[in-house]
Amino acid sequence: MKNLKRQWKFIVVLITGAVGLISQFALHSKSLFSIGNLQFPVHAIIIDIIGILMAISLLLEIFHDWKTGRYGVDILAVIAVVSTILIGDVWAEWMILVMMTGGETLEDYATGQANKELRALLDKTPRIANKLVDGKITEVKVDDLQVGDTVLIKPGQQVPVDGQIVKGTSSFDQSSLTGESVPVTKNPGDELMSGSVNGDVAVEMKVTKAAKDSEYQSIVALVKSSQAQPAKFVKMADRYAIPFTVISLIIDGVAWAVSGDATRFAEVMVVASPCPLLIAAPVALVSGMSSMSAHHIIVKSGPTLEKLARAKTFAFDKTGTLTENQLIVDQVVTDDKSFDQKELQSLAASVEQQSSHVIASSLVKATDKDLIHPVTNLKETTAQGVEGDVDGKHVKVGKLSFVAPGHEKLNVTSTAVYVSVDGKFAGYITLKDKMRPESSKTIERLRRQGAEDIMMLTGDHKQVAEKVAKEAGITDVRSELLPSQKIQAIKDVPKHLRPVVMTGDGVNDAPSLTAADVGIAMGAKGATAASESADAVIMVNDISKVNDAVAISKHTMKVANIDVLTAIGVVIIIELIAFTGVIPAFWGAILQEVVDMITISLGLLAKTKPSDKQFGLEEK
Repeated sequence: MKNLKRQWKFIVVLITGAVGLISQFALHSKSLFSIGNLQFPVHAIIIDIIGILMAISLLLEIFHDWKTGRYGVDILAVIAVVSTILIGDVWAEWMILVMMTGGETLEDYATGQANKELRALLDKTPRIANKLVDGKITEVKVDDLQVGDTVLIKPGQQVPVDGQIVKGTSSFDQSSLTGESVPVTKNPGDELMSGSVNGDVAVEMKVTKAAKDSEYQSIVALVKSSQAQPAKFVKMADRYAIPFTVISLIIDGVAWAVSGDATRFAEVMVVASPCPLLIAAPVALVSGMSSMSAHHIIVKSGPTLEKLARAKTFAFDKTGTLTENQLIVDQVVTDDKSFDQKELQSLAASVEQQSSHVIASSLVKATDKDLIHPVTNLKETTAQGVEGDVDGKHVKVGKLSFVAPGHEKLNVTSTAVYVSVDGKFAGYITLKDKMRPESSKTIERLRRQGAEDIMMLTGDHKQVAEKVAKEAGITDVRSELLPSQKIQAIKDVPKHLRPVVMTGDGVNDAPSLTAADVGIAMGAKGATAASESADAVIMVNDISKVNDAVAISKHTMKVANIDVLTAIGVVIIIELIAFTGVIPAFWGAILQEVVDMITISLGLLAKTKPSDKQFGLEEK
């Protein structure tokens, strides 16, 4: 609505100008009345009325801003309009109105161009689904789908909600969700994420999540949230508002005093219009947010970019952030010479193959399929372990107290499962969380990008935490922390090492993400609580995107500041030239439009790729 209101203002000003031109040059309208030396023909009256209305509208906005404690440069535009009315230069007045409303319209256009990647997600949101009822296809709204419904997904169609394939095999393009460039083959029983695109074969899918809880819709909700944030970052230039306004008024006042002519004051004030300054920051920052989206990072507000660009401390959760939250076999330790490591793992994995426990599934996944044998007489004891017969042997796998109650306690610091065969302790298998392959490079690049302190905050045991931290290249390790202790660790970071950026993925990380100056959620696998608490969400399963977020933020803020300072410098130079009286008010207003275009073009440079140094890459 706000953008539409701006566009209508611009249209009204253009129509007013057209009516004025016809009145003056086609109809040769005469003055209806005069005040002193000022004549008021029809075209002047029309333009003055519109000018006064626009000035009043802007004044109301200024007063509203003052109430909230924000002081902008809009007052200069009001003074410029009023001064041209007072000297009777209606066409200079009209050009200022074009500049004011046209600048806002150009800003909206540039913002729209910069923001198109964000809007692409919204435009692609699936709205209709092919529901199967008694073998017949019925088109229904995606929001009306319920868990348990069966949906037909035709070739080329988008998966409407999260679900599981029940019939058919096809490849699915998940690039918009995971960043995978190659389509992934999905078979019956495999999970499908909403937003992925089907390949060449129709498949039937059972709905496992309602639309509001599905993957793609959660991304769309985050995008809408980022678009709906209060646009206080748009007023980044306000920090320069008071000095710029004071300088401009001094130049204007001196010009009036030296020349003794109010026209000179108006000529300087016209070129002092703050439009370029107001446009510079928002175009650059929205371009930066768009660039983030193109790199699969959703940023919810502009201040996040400013904080990321200045960040000095980075904190990481361990499980699911630095690691993949996927256990792999670390060691196989035998206690009985009658079993080698391979056979011990084979027996343990065979018994565990039907268990749904994460350790069991990880062990089975890490074992060669040829080593997994049929199991009979399977029995599972809750929270203790499982037992069964494999190749004529009775195998028990689980806690030490379950598999060998009388065995002395072993000093094993890693996650482990213990194994007994035919009632005799046979050994144990340790597992470790698989490190993300990009974790160490990410930490290394953050240091090159200016990080002064990098720490790991985890609730895991000290030995496990230190092992992961060493592999990642992190020396500041805080282990065995409760969520409240993570928050305290973030709050204890000294002022000179702020802003603090916290990256995590789980429900337990949500409070820490909120406590940090910038919270980044690894949201690729639907970490809803973390994503909702975060300031930015990485939508692919790649922690190196933290580096990209920092690099894009640094690049964006560099462009924004250069743009704002350039706008200020150019406007002040033009003011000083207008001080001499060589720039008539009308041409001064046109010159301002040129500066507006330059400012927008500079702001859009924030969409370009950051330098290798900003990305933290090695200099070549």
